[in-house]
Amino acid sequence: MTSETPFEGATPVAAADPSASDWVRVLARYRQPDTGRSIFEIAVTLLPFFAIWGLCFALLSVSPLLSAILAGANGLFLVRLFCIQHDCGHGSFFSNRRVSDWVGRGLGVLTLTPYDVWRKSHAMHHSAAGNLGRRGIGDVMTLTVEEYQSRNWFGRLKYRAYRNPAVLFLLGPAYVFYIENRLPLGQMNGGWQIWTSSAGTTLGVLAILLGILWLGGLTAALFIFVPTTLVAATLGVWLFYVQHQFEVTHWDQPDDWDVHEAALHGSSHYVMPRWLQWFTANIGIHHVHHLYSRIPFYRLTEVLRDHRTLAEAQKLSIAESIACARLHLWDEKQRRLLSFAEARRTYAFA
Repeated sequence: MTSETPFEGATPVAAADPSASDWVRVLARYRQPDTGRSIFEIAVTLLPFFAIWGLCFALLSVSPLLSAILAGANGLFLVRLFCIQHDCGHGSFFSNRRVSDWVGRGLGVLTLTPYDVWRKSHAMHHSAAGNLGRRGIGDVMTLTVEEYQSRNWFGRLKYRAYRNPAVLFLLGPAYVFYIENRLPLGQMNGGWQIWTSSAGTTLGVLAILLGILWLGGLTAALFIFVPTTLVAATLGVWLFYVQHQFEVTHWDQPDDWDVHEAALHGSSHYVMPRWLQWFTANIGIHHVHHLYSRIPFYRLTEVLRDHRTLAEAQKLSIAESIACARLHLWDEKQRRLLSFAEARRTYAFA
């Protein structure tokens, strides 16, 4: 993948294929969850997660470092639990919305994410993805080239610091999951449910931490709890980033924006090895998810099997995704993301 050409896997939807809005009707038949399958998916994720934590506690007396490595690997199971929580937030995991919500709230304690707060901001993300007039909630802030040019040196410096990979993928995840999620920032006037979700989740997290401290002391917290949650947070933020921050993504001004077009063309199809696709609960099939968020994650592969066009559209490999970390500015003229360096060369600004 180069900065001059779109990534090789970017296959646009052909004109003869259904329009973005037509796809919604096509995908509606995949929305029905299977209760037994949903319970199974929770069990095969939650049970290994706790079993590995138990093994980590047993290893502490042998090698805290080995325990930390295993705990970090367990972050993959926590990512999968977050993806299940994500489906609960969309009401796609169980037919009964109340069951979905309570399962999501319970998982939110493990993922350090207040479910009702996150569900609201994530719904805003889905309703505004790709809309240049509605940025800032539930997304990675992205400036246009013109907006960046209009900023003074300090404004540019702040944006460059924010988009630095060390901030986005190391400091950022720790801040979001350890600090920001403890208060309903951005939704302070959201009512009692938002505050209850935030406070209840924080109390649940504290209860888990106290249990870990009681069982294994500070060493257990530092070598088990922190590696698991930090690895999961980092992977989660990376996945969210590459799902929308790729070179030929889709942004429009409000007057030209269409929710279905933005969903189809502004979300990637992140192609991963099958084992990693399992741990991420098919979240890489993100263009289909944004087109129809009520499809359970375990049915997304059915969509790709049945519809070749969607299977080939917006494909992004892991190698190609790494290069996306250096793309920072949306060029409205070329309709693609640029790096700071390329934007300077193209538009000759400091």
